[in-house]
Amino acid sequence: MANDQVLTAEQVIDKTRKYLSEEDVQFVQQAYEYAKHAHREQYRKSGEPYIIHPIQVAGILADLEMDPFTVSAGFLHDVVEDTDISLTDIEDAFNNEVAMLVDGVTKLGKIKYKSKEEQQAENHRKMFVAMAQDIRVILIKLADRLHNMRTLKHLPAEKQRRISNETLEIFAPLAHRLGISKIKWELEDTSLRYLNPQQYYRIVNLMKKKRAEREQYLDEVVDEMKQRMNEVSIRSDISGRPKHIYSIYRKMALQNKQFNEIYDLLAVRIIVNSIKDCYAVLGIIHTCWKPMPGRFKDYIAMPKPNMYQSLHTTVIGPKGDPLEVQIRTSDMHRIAEFGVAAHWAYKEGKQVDPGASLETKLSWFREILEFQDDSANAEEFMESLKFDLFSDMVFVFTPKGDVIELPSGSVPIDFSYRIHSEIGNKTIGAKVNGKMVTLDYQLKTGDIVEILTSKHSYGPSKDWLKLAQTSQAKNKIRQFFKKQRKEENVEKGKELIEKEIRSMDFDIKEILNPDNVKRICEKFNFANEEDMFAAVGYNGITALQVANRLTEKWRKMRDREQEADIVNAVSELKSFPSTKKRESGVRVSGIDNLLIRLSRCCNPIPGDEIVGFITKGRGVSVHRDDCTNIDQDEARARLIPVEWETALNNRKEYNVDIEITGYDRRGLLNEVLQAVNETKTNISAVSGRSDRNKMATITMSISILNVNHLQKVADRIKQIPDIYAVRRMMN
Repeated sequence: MANDQVLTAEQVIDKTRKYLSEEDVQFVQQAYEYAKHAHREQYRKSGEPYIIHPIQVAGILADLEMDPFTVSAGFLHDVVEDTDISLTDIEDAFNNEVAMLVDGVTKLGKIKYKSKEEQQAENHRKMFVAMAQDIRVILIKLADRLHNMRTLKHLPAEKQRRISNETLEIFAPLAHRLGISKIKWELEDTSLRYLNPQQYYRIVNLMKKKRAEREQYLDEVVDEMKQRMNEVSIRSDISGRPKHIYSIYRKMALQNKQFNEIYDLLAVRIIVNSIKDCYAVLGIIHTCWKPMPGRFKDYIAMPKPNMYQSLHTTVIGPKGDPLEVQIRTSDMHRIAEFGVAAHWAYKEGKQVDPGASLETKLSWFREILEFQDDSANAEEFMESLKFDLFSDMVFVFTPKGDVIELPSGSVPIDFSYRIHSEIGNKTIGAKVNGKMVTLDYQLKTGDIVEILTSKHSYGPSKDWLKLAQTSQAKNKIRQFFKKQRKEENVEKGKELIEKEIRSMDFDIKEILNPDNVKRICEKFNFANEEDMFAAVGYNGITALQVANRLTEKWRKMRDREQEADIVNAVSELKSFPSTKKRESGVRVSGIDNLLIRLSRCCNPIPGDEIVGFITKGRGVSVHRDDCTNIDQDEARARLIPVEWETALNNRKEYNVDIEITGYDRRGLLNEVLQAVNETKTNISAVSGRSDRNKMATITMSISILNVNHLQKVADRIKQIPDIYAVRRMMN
């Protein structure tokens, strides 16, 4: 999966030919032709034809040797979302399985949400539920995200950070859970590059300086290992294992260490033919070099939840430096690289049966459907999922010796509800390793847990919702209160709904009239208003969802009044023409001689997408359309279309602030100033600083003509060695 190669459709088809039958290859070819036609007039932000993206996604899936339906869905994954083609069209042209996979990765559209966060959470919930029904959905989504990350440079800085943060929070942990390290590492490294470019490039520079020394050391170690293997006739493939940038960054951040304090940069991977050879090689390694105490891990006898198997040990190497060694078979290596995808791979057109063991290991995915049913909203669902699926795991034992897998940080309450909901509800205490512990005790791997119950227990305490860590435990506790305390929930739910209605500035008596309440109960399928209030009380549905429905008619009336206000505001503008010569370079379509000024908060320049905001008594202020100051509903009610005047743009200069970051060295500032002068650009102010990590930050105010001029300046600065990023600043 080389990240610098742009594949052609023919190359992707050729990849599938290596492991699919000719009939299946033709099926994949048909999917490509269909997608090519659907996206024929679309282009990406980079200016490339849009079809290049689906081709790369399908190529990543072909590298994983996925089945023909999955590779076809890779070609088609954006067709429903971005064109007029429907899921029914996909099903008619291909089959219902391909349509199901495409639907699983298609974002929700044509629904209005309170916020971008809510919409994104709903999209994630839809994807995860589809994934729980068919794991191939997430493999397509990972391939889609991987290529999007490879082309992130074409997006604005704000979007780069948002997408990178989402990738680190959702998609990289998912790749880890599925054991697909090839995708996981690239997602993490690329995300770090955009979220913390200073640290990313600093680590890259430091690794470059030590590379020759490291490679020479590893060559000596590998030669000695090969000689030892040959002496006992063990066939092996030995190589240096690259340390990924993000893993180094995390160790530096979490352990508060400098780069030169990270000692396990040196790592060797040994691949042998059998499990017996793995343990034999381990003995040879420990004979050659002294093992470090507490650093041996046997993931062959006790595999990770994502099916990863390997022997890990750290020894004191030939020069006294710690040396990390991984030992595994070729089958283990394939699973380590491709994870669950290795079980879905096709050989000669026949699917390899994932088998019962895979189903068992992925049982935690099936619990997603239970989380979905019990979650109050999509955002709560995602928060629960992030903890349950993306945390590190601990393995604890029942008194009978059964192994129970729980997220790290789990407490005895989580353990009791994992055994059975009745045991959880009757819990009165817990013993760990034979000793009484409190219910907030954090379980550790190897603990033997015994739950104490009583048939006279009144059930869980509400405080348990704060103690419990897993979604399963929290959902079971909520279900208990839902059944046992309806009256309390009715009162609480009504209070929450009234609070939401008040926050919207509506009269509670007017909104909660019997006819309106009855109508909303029917829409949500509640038998009566008590059931609706109770559902809000136990978090079965949010107060905001109910309040939005109850106030729908009144909010539409308010919107019509706001539209009338806008008409009046435009009339007001026409009655107060500008007495000054317009020098902003911007005009309002259809209206002349208005007072227009460029907003200082975002400093728009010709070439930017812009929008006008009608102010009270001060004409129109012009903002960039991505300016955060116009992103509020009340602000959007006073927006008006505006456009740049070409005639003025050719001679007027605009002030722009830029921030330049790079590795500090002698003469860097002079080179930057010289580069800007070469573009014939005036500099009105400049300042610089350097931190203890030798990262330089230069802030500069320059006078430019338009976006193209600014891009020319930025491109010239980026040509300077040791410059990492140039970004436009917002006030």
